[in-house]
Amino acid sequence: MNEGEGSDRELVRSAQRGDEQAFRRLVEKYQRRVYQLAVGMLKDADEAMDISQETFVRVHRYLPSFKGDSSFFTWTYRIAMNLCLDQQRRAGRSQRVDAGDGADADQAEIEAAMDPPSYALAGPQRQALNQELKAKMEEALGELSENHRAILLLRELEGLSYEELARVLGIRKGTVMSRLFHARLKMQKKLREYLGEEAPEGEEE
Repeated sequence: MNEGEGSDRELVRSAQRGDEQAFRRLVEKYQRRVYQLAVGMLKDADEAMDISQETFVRVHRYLPSFKGDSSFFTWTYRIAMNLCLDQQRRAGRSQRVDAGDGADADQAEIEAAMDPPSYALAGPQRQALNQELKAKMEEALGELSENHRAILLLRELEGLSYEELARVLGIRKGTVMSRLFHARLKMQKKLREYLGEEAPEGEEE
């Protein structure tokens, strides 16, 4: 995701020199997306607001040491994601990682063939994207493990690239591809259950 990276670099450099207006522009640019990520992870608007605020407190604190090895966007999302995961663990809501998260080549090849993003939400469901379905999708997301929920939110809703996902989540690209593949399968299965649809013939579930 390269859009805006040039202007971000200029704003970051200015903010590192103490320009509070430049920092405020960075906050305004990303605060809504950080908040949406936190809501998706925590399912609580107040907690999400706290996480969003704490994210930018930490961004401000650590900005002088930010070297620009990744984009500002990716760096900020990683801070927000870590705060969300910490909050879930503190609240005792951390779920065991789903089995089948390995990164073997066959799964990676399947994942590559499944692009573009939003595959999990494609098909008949997309045509009926109304309030009821959105509620069902939120329910389905809420039942996924934290790892699978996080990667779907970041890929499907935020459109992060595999490289950005690897940096934000702190995992290898191969693991990103495999985890996304399994998360999409589980999401599809749960949506079919909610919508009363039959699994496609021959699908193993």
